[in-house]
Amino acid sequence: MTYRRAVVPALVGGLLFTLLLWWAGASAEALQLRGSTSVFDVDSVNELRRWLMPWSYDSSVALPSDGSADAATGVGGDTPYAGLYSTAMQIRFVAVFAFFLAGTLLLLRRIPPTRGRTPATLLALWAWGPVSATLAVTVSAPWLIASRPHSSFRVLTQLAAVIASSGPVPVFAGLLTALLTVLVARVCAKGAEPLPRRDVPARPARLAASVGTAVVALSLVVLSYQSAAAWIQTTFSGAGLLSEPGDLLRQWLLLGAWAGPSTAPLGHWLLYRAADGLLLAVVWWSLRLLPGLLTRTTVPAMAVGTVCATVLGLFASQVLHMAIDDTAAVWGPVHVFSALGTGVPAALTFGVTAGLAALVTLRLAGDRDPLPLSVVPA
Repeated sequence: MTYRRAVVPALVGGLLFTLLLWWAGASAEALQLRGSTSVFDVDSVNELRRWLMPWSYDSSVALPSDGSADAATGVGGDTPYAGLYSTAMQIRFVAVFAFFLAGTLLLLRRIPPTRGRTPATLLALWAWGPVSATLAVTVSAPWLIASRPHSSFRVLTQLAAVIASSGPVPVFAGLLTALLTVLVARVCAKGAEPLPRRDVPARPARLAASVGTAVVALSLVVLSYQSAAAWIQTTFSGAGLLSEPGDLLRQWLLLGAWAGPSTAPLGHWLLYRAADGLLLAVVWWSLRLLPGLLTRTTVPAMAVGTVCATVLGLFASQVLHMAIDDTAAVWGPVHVFSALGTGVPAALTFGVTAGLAALVTLRLAGDRDPLPLSVVPA
């Protein structure tokens, strides 16, 4: 699919995704109405408020840096910090549009929704939604932190908290956006010459998928283990504004957090580890199919495709956690979906690394991507 054909669905998807996030943020004020607790319980209202705050333009209802709900210490509408908060949100929405547009263009170019690729395109675009939201939140984080009255205190800890705050809203918005984007892309692809799927040899594809999955497992199995995670969290110390990178590293390096079976019954521990196994299985199977789905196995396509595969694995593991979690009766039904979208920064870090490792393995194993017809010598 050429960029000329892909630009229209990418623009439609970027606009819709941005508008859905803006609408979600604008809805946060409704949760402050007196009757909101008669529709939802208090815990559910607080949880929904946490979901919507990262996308709200209203600085008077924004959470302060410590995560409490004390409006007196927040960024009120008449404080000198309100201008910085407004700037942060403008940067956030422009960035989320730009990141979603760029990723969608690349995905539609390399995984066009034709010749059996439509489900893969839909899933990749869905996964790219939370990734673009995380990138946008990260880009706008310095302005948001500066808009807080105590922005000079624990800067890196605040930065980690802001990066992790995008929440489940981009997951739901990304699914709706992916559906519409694929429909528009199929319409735009009519009349174009269909690109056949590549026949990738089984052995190089499996070897590349195994190497890429091993990179993801490094974060999920090794770094996320309790002792290793604690070492990452507490190794750095010192004085000054940049003395606490542990929280920030945790966001970008750990796909989970778990301990050995001594802290829980063995059966319960194995059940939760099944979610980790499901994540790795989704990543391996996606990487096994990815070279054949791509029109060309370029570095950007493999990197972005592997990031999307890792995020899809996170979705699968988080849905399984929902099925075995029993806290809904205590915290309310909204709390069941609270884990959706967590771990995306680490998925971005290790997804890019795994994609590059898989591509190098694919090349060393003997698979060579054919040149485009325009550059093949006669």
